[in-house]
This record gives sequence, structure tokens and C-alpha cells, in this order.
Amino acid sequence: MSADADPWLDPWLELVVARAGDAPVLELGCGSGRDTEVLVGTGLRVVALDLSGDKIAAARARVPAAAFHCQDVRAPFPAEAARARVVVASLSLHYFSRGETVTLFERVRSLLLPDGLLLCRLNSTNDVHHGAAGHPEIEKDFYMVGGLTKRFFDRVAVDALLRGGWRVRSLREQTIGRYSRPKVVWEIVADAVRPASRDAPS
Repeated sequence: MSADADPWLDPWLELVVARAGDAPVLELGCGSGRDTEVLVGTGLRVVALDLSGDKIAAARARVPAAAFHCQDVRAPFPAEAARARVVVASLSLHYFSRGETVTLFERVRSLLLPDGLLLCRLNSTNDVHHGAAGHPEIEKDFYMVGGLTKRFFDRVAVDALLRGGWRVRSLREQTIGRYSRPKVVWEIVADAVRPASRDAPS
């Protein structure tokens, strides 16, 4: 396997294609287009976002068929993604305060209804090689790491993030070899659901 390979999407591609249908897939934090290339290779239309202009340029060169936007994932999603039924967010939603993270997940859930699918990876609190220990703490499990804010999640924090608006298909903590040192992440695959009305009888 090449150093550029990171086949985390492979087991889910059949489900992604079925769920997306003729709607675009929204990719949050596409980087240089590694996952974008995999998705487009199955025939999917992809609308991809990244904050880095350099990464967007590299992704455009790598996957010219996708639509790319250079923007913060906290900004309004592009209008062309309004019909998305699948969101992919690999290692891109763990840079924010707790409040911003909760808001982001709620925005994704709201976009995906009905019958939407989220595939996501987040930093684990066991990811000690990539910042989960030994750095200035801003709030619980949220650190300043080399000038960049990074959030790390334990199982309780992941469960809290997914409570109420998601039906979890798969949730696992795993070590990946994408970087020079092992990285520990949470891999989440979940269906968006409409939360129960607060006025509903208990």
C-alpha cells in the first residue's frame, strides 16, 4: 500500500453510492483531494471544502471533476450542496471549541435530513503522537498544538455529540497509518434522524 493510501472509505462506498443517488456528496475538509478522488472514482458528484488555498489547488489538479470551495467549514455551505444526502468529514471537524463543534454537527444533521449519511473521523484522546498530551489546554480535551487548536474525543464525548439526531451504524476507535507516526481516531458512520419533538408525550 502506498504512503498516500488511506482506504477507510472502501467498506462504505456501496452504501454511499446508494444513499447519495443523484445528489452531490459534501466533503468537509478535503485537503489535497485524497478522499475526493475515491468518491469521484465511483461516479459520485462531490462538492468539497477546505480552508487552505494551496490544498484546494492541489485537489483541483488531482480531481478536476469535483467542485471545490476555499472556505471555513463553519461558513454557510455552498448552495450546490443543499441537496446532499451524504457528508464526508475525515479529520476536519475537531479543530473547534465544544460549542462550535456541536453547532457544526447540528448543521450537518439539518442539511442531511431526511435519510442522510455522515462518515466522519475525529481525533481520539488516545492520539498522543498528534497532540492529545503535553500541550496548553484551552478547555477540556481542547489544546493549542503548534499554533493550531485541536480537540480530542473520548467515547463519552463522541456519544454526547451524536445524541438525539443520529442513528449510529458504526463507531470504532482505531489506529491508522496515514502519517509517519500512528494516529488514533474515532471512525463514525451514522444516519441523520429527526430528533423527537420536545412537545411529544413521554
